Amino acid sequence: MSAGSHLKRLNEPQRRAAAYGRPLPGRGVHAGPLLIVAGAGTGKTNTLAHRVAHLLIHGVDPARILMLTFTRRAAAEMRRRAADIAAGALGPGRAPGGAALGQRLAWAGTFHSIANRLLRHHATALRLDPQFTVLDRGDAADVLDALRTELGLAQKEQRFPRKDTCLQIYSHRVNTRGALRATLEGQFPWCAHWEETLTGLYRAYVERKQRESLLDYDDLLLYWHVMMSDARLAARIGAQFDHVLVDEYQDTNTLQADILHALKPDGAGMVVVGDDAQSIYSFRAASVENILGFPDRFTPRAEVITLAQNYRSTQPILDLANAVMAEAPRQYRKDLHAERGSGARPRLVTVADLRQQAECVCDEVLRRREANVPLRRQGVLFRSSSHSDVLEIELARRGIPFVKYGGLRFLDAGHVKDLLALLRWADNPRNALAASRVLQLLPGMGPVNARRVFERLEGLGARLGALRELEPPAGAAANWPALVDLLTELAAPDCPWPGQVERARLWYQPHFERLYEQAHTRGGDLEQLTLLSGQFPSRERFLTELALDPPAAAGDLSGPPALDEDYLVLSTVHSAKGMEWDTVYLLNVVDGSFPSEFAAGRAELLEEERRLFYVALTRAQNDLLLFAPLKFFLSGQHRHGDAHVYGGRSRFLTDTVLAHLQTVAPAVTVGGEHSIPPTLEPQLDVGARLRDMW
Repeated sequence: MSAGSHLKRLNEPQRRAAAYGRPLPGRGVHAGPLLIVAGAGTGKTNTLAHRVAHLLIHGVDPARILMLTFTRRAAAEMRRRAADIAAGALGPGRAPGGAALGQRLAWAGTFHSIANRLLRHHATALRLDPQFTVLDRGDAADVLDALRTELGLAQKEQRFPRKDTCLQIYSHRVNTRGALRATLEGQFPWCAHWEETLTGLYRAYVERKQRESLLDYDDLLLYWHVMMSDARLAARIGAQFDHVLVDEYQDTNTLQADILHALKPDGAGMVVVGDDAQSIYSFRAASVENILGFPDRFTPRAEVITLAQNYRSTQPILDLANAVMAEAPRQYRKDLHAERGSGARPRLVTVADLRQQAECVCDEVLRRREANVPLRRQGVLFRSSSHSDVLEIELARRGIPFVKYGGLRFLDAGHVKDLLALLRWADNPRNALAASRVLQLLPGMGPVNARRVFERLEGLGARLGALRELEPPAGAAANWPALVDLLTELAAPDCPWPGQVERARLWYQPHFERLYEQAHTRGGDLEQLTLLSGQFPSRERFLTELALDPPAAAGDLSGPPALDEDYLVLSTVHSAKGMEWDTVYLLNVVDGSFPSEFAAGRAELLEEERRLFYVALTRAQNDLLLFAPLKFFLSGQHRHGDAHVYGGRSRFLTDTVLAHLQTVAPAVTVGGEHSIPPTLEPQLDVGARLRDMW
C-alpha cells in the first residue's frame, strides 16, 4: 500500500491533523504540540484514530503512546479503530493482526485508570500502600456520612449538607484547585456558612482514607498531580511516552490540564482534541479555559487545526448553530458546513403552555413515525430533568413508549455492593468500610459489633487470618467460621484470581436471599458480575476498573419488560452530548429554562448555557423543532386555578438567530375541536387603523 494511503478517506484538515509532524529517518515521528478544534459532527474520533494509526505505521512503539479518554469504552474503541487502520495500511506480514496491535496499545484509558496504574507503580516513592483500595462515589459518600455522624454534624440545629452534597463540594474544590470558600460561594451558596465545619470534616475524611489505604476518584488525580510536581518523577514518567493524545480536552479540569503540561512541558508529541463550543461540565469542575488557553501554554505556540466539515446535520441546522455561537465573546471561531447539503429549516413552535407543548410533541412524534422515522430515531431534549414531567404523562396517556436517560448505576445496587465488599476486604484488610459491610451481612452483627470486631482485628495487625482468634457475637457464631474460611482463602497470596468471585457468590447466596426481596430477579446482577470478572487479569484490576468506569444498571433497576419494538428517547442536554437523532425536539426554550435561571447574573455561566444550547441544536440530523411555551402555571394552587406567569423569549434567540428559524404556532384547541391554525401574516392591519385615528 502506498505511503499516506491510510489518510485518503479523510478531508484535508483531518489529513493535516492525522499526519502532523515530521517522520524521523529511522522510526518515529517528531511533532510539537497540536490542538485539533473539532466542531460538532466533524469526525474527531475518526481523526484521532487515524493519528494513532499514522504513528504506528511510522514505527512508533505502541507501548510509548499514551491515550487519555473520559470513558473506558472510548479508549477501547480508539484502540480498535487505530489498530484496524494501521494493520490495513501495513498489509499482511508487516504487522501483527489488528487485535494484537490494539492490545499493544497498553496505555489507553481514562485519566483515572491511568492514574491508578502509575500510582501503584510508584507507590513507594509516594509513601503509599501499593494495595490501596479505590472507593467508588457511593463508598466515598458513605465514609463521609460515617464521619458526619461521628463528629455530631448530623444533629445540628441548622440543616447541614447531606453526604452526597459534601462529596460534591469536596470534589469540586479539589479538581478546581481553588479555595473551599470559592467553591461554596460559586456552586453551593447555601452551604457557605458551614465553611469551617466542612474544613474539619474534610480533614477527618483525608485522615481516615490515609489510615485505611483508601483513595477516592479525586485522590487518583490529586496524587498524580502531586507526583508530577516532583521534577525527577515527572521527568521519569514523561520519558515513558513519546506521544500523548487526549480526547474531549474541553472537559478536562485544572488538575488534569496541569498533569498533562507536566508530562510534556515543551509539548513534544502532545495532541489534544476538543471543541470549546461543547464545554458544558463546569459543575464537574471542567474548565473551558483549558482548551482556550492551550496554544499559549507552550513556546513556540501550539499549532491549531480546525475541523469544520460536518457529517451529521443539514446546512440549515448548522446555520442556526453557527449563528448562536457567533455571538459568544470568546471562542475558536468556526463555521460548520454540511457535507450532506440542504434540508428543512429548523422551526420555533410557540405554544400556549406546557400541556400544549406536550400535545404538539406527541403529534409530531406520531406523524414522523408514520413517515418511517422510528421512535428511537427521535430525541426529546431539555435543560433540566423536570422539564419533561408533563410530556411523560401525555406520552403514557397515548401509549407511546419512551426511555429517559438517568438513574442509579449498577454498582449502587445493594447486593452488588455486598459482593464487591467481600473482595475489597480480602484485597485490603485495612478497608474498614468494606469490613463493616461484610460483617453486617451476618445475622446478629450490627454496626457497633462490626466496629468492635474490626478494631480488635487491627490490634492483631489487620491480618484476616487473625479473625480465627476472635470470638463473634452469639447471634453471628453459626455463620462465622464460613466467613473466616472464605476471607482467609481469598486473601492468600497464592489464591488464583479465576473463580474468586464465584466462591464469594456461593458464600453470599443464602445471605442475599435472606436480605433482599425478589432475589431471583436481582440474582442476574451477581451472575453478570461473575462473568465480568473473567475479563480482568487480577482482582485489583477488576475492583479498580469497576469503581472507575462501572457498567450500566441491570436487574435491580429493571422495570416491566419492554413489549414494544421501538421507543422514544428523552434526555437532558448534558446526557445527550455525543449522541444524535434524525429529529430533535427541544423543550422550554424560554428565559429561566434555557438559559437556566440559576445562570442569571454570571457571564461565565450564561456563556456555558449558550454552549449547552449549541450542543442541543447539533444533535439533530434532519429536523429540529424548538418549543417556546408562553405561560407557566404556578404550583400549589387548586387544580382549576389559573394563576400563571409568562415566559420571556430565550435571550439566545436574538434577531440574527431568529432569521434562521421558521416561526410557527400549532392549532388552537377550543371545546375539543381544532380551529384553523393561526397564520403568521396578519389578516387585518389594526395598527394602521389605530394610527390613522390621530
